[in-house]
Amino acid sequence: MPREDTAEFTIETVQVLSEEETVDEGLLPELSDEELLELYEAMKRSRRLDERAIALQRRGELGTYAPAIGQEAAQVGSAFAMAEDDWIVPSFREQAALLARDVEPDRILQYALGMEEGAEIPGGEGALPPAIPVGTQPLHAVGVGWGEALQDRDTVAVTYFGDGATSEGDVYEAFNLAGVYDAQTVFVCQNNRYAISTGIENQTRAETLAQKAIAAGIEGIRVDGNDVLGVYRVATDAIEKARNGTPVLVEALTYRRSMHTTSDDPTVYRETEEETEWQARDPILRVQVYLEKRGILDAETEAEIDDRIESELAEAIDRARAAREALDPADMFRHVYADAPPEIERQLAEFGGGVDG
Repeated sequence: MPREDTAEFTIETVQVLSEEETVDEGLLPELSDEELLELYEAMKRSRRLDERAIALQRRGELGTYAPAIGQEAAQVGSAFAMAEDDWIVPSFREQAALLARDVEPDRILQYALGMEEGAEIPGGEGALPPAIPVGTQPLHAVGVGWGEALQDRDTVAVTYFGDGATSEGDVYEAFNLAGVYDAQTVFVCQNNRYAISTGIENQTRAETLAQKAIAAGIEGIRVDGNDVLGVYRVATDAIEKARNGTPVLVEALTYRRSMHTTSDDPTVYRETEEETEWQARDPILRVQVYLEKRGILDAETEAEIDDRIESELAEAIDRARAAREALDPADMFRHVYADAPPEIERQLAEFGGGVDG
């Protein structure tokens, strides 16, 4: 038979609020002034938490920490689009999304302090713990989304990962399974251009990451990940499709303005010119200018927001420190086995405790 085209596809890129401060009024989501300020404050809260956490880590109070500085719009915009009973399935950099979902900041700090208690979501529903291995959590999200569909519920699982994770086999399996089983799942790929130190141009020859959805038979779309209004619009549409059995991959084009983690030095693999270019595209600055031009944000409101955030985070740091101080280090021996074997009993005795306390 003669050769013929058997498949064609296009990938749409969406932007509502550009870095040049232009607005696509036709795509502008219907949000009240109060909701816009809530989006803005959520982004600023995450940025300030990251700044405080980095300072605490440098003083030796926290372990390794992964800042989300520069990626706030991609996370907050998508998290705000979720319904209250939807599931969030994070990786290890989703503090902005978790805060937007009303997770207390001291929980995030507790996890960074090495306390697994920080991964526990109050109530036990609505979120999975952070996933440190790269690319494992999309499969979990498919399981959640498929499970919700099997129970005839319209709840959606929204999972987050980076561009580097799209090179992992687990992620391809997740896309494929979501397509096969019509899982109620939205995949949010935060393409921040670096898999730790490996630039996107050395990760894939695909023109977009969103097109990786095509082979799995699910939808793919690209959005300016530094445009919180664009992300909210795209995520709202994607979540609605997922509720109806059509999984969606959202590629949010953004930039990690800080280090991969506090163990990383980005100056080794990034040029100052590139960082300066992306600084001008900062997602918080972009929406701040928009709100000011619309008369929604003024100096007084800005000061109120900043004061509220500083007070909340100061209290959160105090609570996290108190939780750490309340821990008994001997618990590391007590919660390994239901019935402690002799070797654990011996180690605990040498540590200075007893199996029963």
